[in-house]
Amino acid sequence: MRVLVAGATGYIGSRLIPALLDQGHDVVATARDPDALTAYAWSDAVSTRHLDVEDTVSVHLAVRDVDAVVYLVHSMGAGDFVDRDREAAEHVVAACAYAGVGRIVYLSGLVPEGELSDHLRSRLEVEEILLAGPTPATVLRASMVIGAGSLSFEVLRRVGDRLPVAALPLWMNRRIQPIAVSDVVALIAAALGGEPRNRHYDVGGDEVVSYAELLARYAAAAGVSRPHVPVLFAPTTLVGEAVAALTGVPRTTVKALVKSLSHDMVCAENDVRRDLLPGRTYLGIDAAIERSLAGGRDATQIEGDVQGEADSDPDWVGSTWRLT
Repeated sequence: MRVLVAGATGYIGSRLIPALLDQGHDVVATARDPDALTAYAWSDAVSTRHLDVEDTVSVHLAVRDVDAVVYLVHSMGAGDFVDRDREAAEHVVAACAYAGVGRIVYLSGLVPEGELSDHLRSRLEVEEILLAGPTPATVLRASMVIGAGSLSFEVLRRVGDRLPVAALPLWMNRRIQPIAVSDVVALIAAALGGEPRNRHYDVGGDEVVSYAELLARYAAAAGVSRPHVPVLFAPTTLVGEAVAALTGVPRTTVKALVKSLSHDMVCAENDVRRDLLPGRTYLGIDAAIERSLAGGRDATQIEGDVQGEADSDPDWVGSTWRLT
């Protein structure tokens, strides 16, 4: 199958492509600047195309003569990212329909009950646009993805490493169902097989934990001790600013992530285990964290460990210092 990966330079895309190549797919990697793709270990094994999802002509040209599109584009920045993501999804739907693309696979986020943050609301809106289009779309809704280079994991890593005490606002004492990046990659690849499906799936690992427990599990794997102290009053905006300053991870994306922690992020159904990867044993939280901390940098190589880091990751990936 000829598979176009939109978002090839991102965290999931850069780790998905080796898996697709290993399964024998003909991969088309895209970027606004195709020259940027040469930084990746798989660059010589793929064909490349220019793709700017905000430019409808660019999208139409990019999706020609492909069987499937894996859509991994999210604008978590400041400003009108909700409008940009909506318009980009509309461009993709129109272009795929015109080109006769067989299916779209989209990685979204779990949709909790209650009022959604702009980040979560935008993810939901994009998936609704894709599912309403004429091209069958498989949407995978994930909670926190555990893996070196994942934004949520890198925030967890730095909070766990750099805070001598884990001070958690009471509103953050929610349940979360993390999933290892190795399982996310396997699920995306599996969605390319069989008859095209037009539906969303919730995806998560085997364990549901509180965020406080997740921090404790990280501390145990990292070999540090971090007592937990509840904080009665801490607005999400203030917490977002503090976490961004502590971690050094891009500010706007951290603030969007922190807002999502005020919800339970737990799967509402488990159909994906029946339909896409029946019988698969999912990687547990402790093993996923341990492999993410192992220090390998071959995650974008076919024989590498997808849980680890890659030389092409942003500078903020990986721990820079730790309080002991």
